[in-house]
Amino acid sequence: MEIVIRKIDQHDYAAVAAIWREVLDIRNATVEHVTETYEAMRHDDGYVTYVAEADGKIVGLVTAVKVLAIGHPGGYVKMNGIGVLPEHRHQGIGKKLMEHVERFAIENGAPYVGLASGISRVEAHAFYGNSGYQKTSYWFRKNLE
Repeated sequence: MEIVIRKIDQHDYAAVAAIWREVLDIRNATVEHVTETYEAMRHDDGYVTYVAEADGKIVGLVTAVKVLAIGHPGGYVKMNGIGVLPEHRHQGIGKKLMEHVERFAIENGAPYVGLASGISRVEAHAFYGNSGYQKTSYWFRKNLE
């Protein structure tokens, strides 16, 4: 099975929405919401989303954004989501997706890539550690709605 990593296209939105819901547990990732969000991101060069395609089916995704921050010359790239369908894990797909984001960071002058990960995603945490990522902080969130 050949895995192709490429930038997201409009015809990928339904499959990507399903990965956001089923793998990343983002329940409000409807096709409409995903379409609206990715259409807005598509016009901003700071955002990038790659999909992994196997035999014509989208089996994984990673989305990232370059951000500026005081104390981080050159900014950094934050992965906002990475997921691979369970039946396609342990085939190097996640690693390939992360490598594309790392290349995006280098090409855009960002010295590092960071990410936040849900507490329950223990398998993902092991994957990040095995990929050279270090746990350096905690992510806190306050819902305002």
